[in-house]
Amino acid sequence: VQLQASGGGLVQAGGSLRLSCAASGVRFSLYSPGWFRLAPGKERELVAAISYRDRSTYFADSVKGRFTISRDNAQNMVYLQMNNLKPEDTGVYSCALSPRSRGRDAYEFDYWGQGTLVTVSS
Repeated sequence: VQLQASGGGLVQAGGSLRLSCAASGVRFSLYSPGWFRLAPGKERELVAAISYRDRSTYFADSVKGRFTISRDNAQNMVYLQMNNLKPEDTGVYSCALSPRSRGRDAYEFDYWGQGTLVTVSS
């Protein structure tokens, strides 16, 4: 199983980025993908997830109203649209797959990608 995240970069506060994650070697439609963020000096946190069962979504309070998550089962892709970015959104964003409908903790995710760096300047 491989997960390849892309789309990170340097952006000014208030800007937008769209992260993409391509999955291979797995029956993608049976997994709930999530995006985790590892920020400097902080613990890894789940910022967004989308259920394989009903496409219901989860967002961390810190990103609600600014981030959206979507998936394309035909292309084995998951996307994270990040708008109105803030300096505190800086970190390495990794996509991961959970066999659970509503996985929230890292241990519930079986497969992980390497991540892409997002840097938001003030």
